[in-house]
Amino acid sequence: MATDEEQLTRSATDASAFEPLVQRHSRALHGYFARRAPGAADDLLAEAWLQAYAGRGTYDAARGPARAWLFGVARNVLAAHWRGQERPAAAAALAGEASSDPWHAVDRRLDAAAVAPLIRLTLAELPAVERELLLLIAWEQLSPTEAAAVVGIPAGTARSRLHRARTRLRAALGPSAPLSLTGDLV
Repeated sequence: MATDEEQLTRSATDASAFEPLVQRHSRALHGYFARRAPGAADDLLAEAWLQAYAGRGTYDAARGPARAWLFGVARNVLAAHWRGQERPAAAAALAGEASSDPWHAVDRRLDAAAVAPLIRLTLAELPAVERELLLLIAWEQLSPTEAAAVVGIPAGTARSRLHRARTRLRAALGPSAPLSLTGDLV
């Protein structure tokens, strides 16, 4: 079985080599969109695959793994979606409007619902790159190196920013935070 990197590279000249990537990564990419823009996840996934297919010839294995490249495409699609909205979900979340809260999916999964508003607020206060790194690692199970490739920064810088984000989240939650929560996110 060929690696994702080999499949993606080969797909530039053999379109059928792209199909296994779609089969292997659709679920993870859909989850990425569903957690950030629940009502538009299906459409965003379709757009991400269209853009990934169209740009498959630009993939450079030397710049990182195929999975990180695909999440980078997804991130760009999501950013374009939010730019096209009258009022992005992230802005509504900062205003406290639960109906368009991008963290709503997290709230439902938390064992300690009492800390969910604090987590949401702390995440919203993080610099965008730190928040995205933390969520790519916690939600999407990317490695710090893969997450760095997604956001376009060096791996060492990503690790440093991730450490800062985790430290801020731990400080906000305090010593009474449930162990399962601090283990999952920080």
